[in-house]
Amino acid sequence: MAESFICKIASPQEIEIKWEYEISHHEKDKGNWIVWKKQSMENYRKGYTLPYYGILEGNIICEATAILHPKAVQNSTGLVDGHTVYLSAFRTVSRFQGKGYFSRLFHFMIDDLRQKGFTKATIGVEPAEEKNKEIYAHYGFTEYIKSGKEYYPDKTAIDVEYYGKTIG
Repeated sequence: MAESFICKIASPQEIEIKWEYEISHHEKDKGNWIVWKKQSMENYRKGYTLPYYGILEGNIICEATAILHPKAVQNSTGLVDGHTVYLSAFRTVSRFQGKGYFSRLFHFMIDDLRQKGFTKATIGVEPAEEKNKEIYAHYGFTEYIKSGKEYYPDKTAIDVEYYGKTIG
């Protein structure tokens, strides 16, 4: 793995670059991504979220976002509070998947959140996303919390299962 890989909390400029990348790579549901960008930027400005990026040779190749406030996540009861953080937007550029970059970012993020006083992390996953469920279980998200529905900006409804793990 290249030594030029760094993990960090994203700057506003990096967040803008990453969102423009995501919007440009999601033509089919571009409208949702535009709304998610606006919501994400607003939540970041309010201090409700903390985006973490993995950067290789100056390029953002993976990301994860910690949601710190209940107003920034659907179905927030039991998922986010003063000691519990909700994690979302686990993404890695496809050509860098399976090379350990996201693992390094994930551990960096968990260590940082632990230092900030969080003792539990939660995630959501669609029941049919078996590969993602296996990955999350590998990272220790095995405590079933609840199920619920989430809604995309275009009103698409999805079923979500929520899992947690102790981090502190």
